[in-house]
Amino acid sequence: MKGIILAGGFGTRLHPITKVTNKHLLPVYNKPMIYYSIEAMVKAGIGRIMIVTNPGHVEDFVNLLGSGGDFKTPDGQRIQIVYAIQDKPSGLADGLWIARDYVGLESCLMILGDNIILDDLSPHVKAFKSGATLFLAKVPDPERYSIANVGARGTVLSVEEKPKAPKSNLAVTGIYMYDNTCFAKCVGQKPSARGQYEITDINDRYQQEGALRAVTLKEPWFDAGTVESLLEVSNFMKARGATEAVAMPNVKEAVVA
Repeated sequence: MKGIILAGGFGTRLHPITKVTNKHLLPVYNKPMIYYSIEAMVKAGIGRIMIVTNPGHVEDFVNLLGSGGDFKTPDGQRIQIVYAIQDKPSGLADGLWIARDYVGLESCLMILGDNIILDDLSPHVKAFKSGATLFLAKVPDPERYSIANVGARGTVLSVEEKPKAPKSNLAVTGIYMYDNTCFAKCVGQKPSARGQYEITDINDRYQQEGALRAVTLKEPWFDAGTVESLLEVSNFMKARGATEAVAMPNVKEAVVA
């Protein structure tokens, strides 16, 4: 399995901070936001990761992370990070499509770079065989999220966007696992009314096939895309005592696809 981290966009919810930098490079307590997604993948045993970002910030990511050789998987293997450019923010499914050649015939774990996750994803990565998996989080205010209705065996029955009468309190996070049929499902996709290639369309196709499953996270989950949530997660990590070592980049070996 390969990893995809989506780290593009304009970060408008964090203006004016993000007028001078990519939001995924902002600090969350003692390290850059992007580290949390990388560490989640590395802990899960994923050693090959593509970061998809916009053309104006790719050099900043390279300067920070290099080729990723200073991160190591649990079995001691150095990871490899490569970079791809999304010319404009055209939706999550567009970011997934950009990674198609990199993923090839393998499956993939895709994480939105502003999602902070603390769960160990390795059991789910190891158990994954086919279809698609959404990672869900229990939320107190489901009216604000995309909410999944999940059957007894973990099959996703439906997903509703900001429902007035939610069927559950399980919000769809920015963490997804796909088999390689996800790219065929992108073919012929039309942009939404807001001009985006929506990941919900891809998930709907899996759901129609009965191949969309869900896992509920046990640890806290944060969307660090606003000033308030960025402060909240930073304070949480400080209280938790985040102590992971900060990796130094090997810039010379970095690859931009």
